[in-house]
Amino acid sequence: MRIAQVSATFPPYMAGTGNVCYHNAIELAKLGHDVTVFTSRYPDEDYTYPDSITVKRYKPWFRIGNAPFLPQLLGLRGFDVIHLHYPFFFGGEMIYLLSKLTKQKYIISYHNDVTLPGIIDPFLSIYKSTCMRLIVKNSRKVCTSSLDFGINCELTSIMGVSNDCFAEIPIGVDADRFNPSIDTTAIKSRHNLLGKKVILFVGALDKAHYFKGLEYLLDSFAGLDIDGAILLIIGDGDLKGYYQDLSRKLGILDRVIFLGKVQNEELPKYYATADLLVLPSIKIESFGLVLLEAMACGKPIIASNLPGVRTVVDDGLNGFLIEPKDCCDLITKMRYLLEEDGVKESFGEAGRKKVEEKYSWGKIGEELERLYFGLVG
Repeated sequence: MRIAQVSATFPPYMAGTGNVCYHNAIELAKLGHDVTVFTSRYPDEDYTYPDSITVKRYKPWFRIGNAPFLPQLLGLRGFDVIHLHYPFFFGGEMIYLLSKLTKQKYIISYHNDVTLPGIIDPFLSIYKSTCMRLIVKNSRKVCTSSLDFGINCELTSIMGVSNDCFAEIPIGVDADRFNPSIDTTAIKSRHNLLGKKVILFVGALDKAHYFKGLEYLLDSFAGLDIDGAILLIIGDGDLKGYYQDLSRKLGILDRVIFLGKVQNEELPKYYATADLLVLPSIKIESFGLVLLEAMACGKPIIASNLPGVRTVVDDGLNGFLIEPKDCCDLITKMRYLLEEDGVKESFGEAGRKKVEEKYSWGKIGEELERLYFGLVG
């Protein structure tokens, strides 16, 4: 098949939606399909991709946050299926118009609900009931990372999408690259982490990802009375200064290390260095790829009890679920895992086993291929 993957973000911009699109493209190419990715040239820097896929990065006419306006998408022709990674404001509209002009079939991977604070939110509500409704209704299938997220997301309440419209296509992880046996000596030496208890957060620090809930993790870490506890924060963005100022006000800046953007090849080393990973999202989180990456490295996880996320975390087996914004419970769970080495190890082993059984990218690529064949057959 000739397959187009369309995403607002894509490496070198490192965030969940673009990473899923990247791995979908790679696995489909391994299965022998002709795959082209259409995305925005943001950031405007060169990046090397595998020869197995074609990547077309268009310069947006303008962009608002992570929403680039790419009318070039109207020129897509000759594909058996277009896979739209959504929400993609401006891009989704182009794919909808393309389908009406050319009868092009497309499916959607719906990655997360969107809410915007302040005066913009009423306009977003109008958009959802008009443009988003048309884009979703016109698609042949809506893929979600879990059916739990699908039946609880905005599409069912706002657009009236029925449960049988959804297909569960999980997010995966490279279990060879992320593994428990990674050598952490260099990372621990570089950041003076020998003998420390390390908590890890991984996520974009920009306004588009405000929902990651990092401020609640910082507040909780300030109340964690464990000697030698260090919080590593991987990620960059326009809110980084805000989080640094908050750490200073909380009196923990000397125990929090803002690593910024970490090179892709070094990322697994930081997971392997950590004692546990926390994903303290307050809403919208549909899955949480960072949870899988930590589990693949044999690390316990703590995450907010949100649809989608809770399908990854087996509470009390490979990690803990907490209610969003519940700092007291987060402190309790972090302290327990840092002090109970046996529990920490058993959680890590259970997480690794679940990754191997359910979340390999190869298996997910095969599921996606079957879905495409059903669409074009």
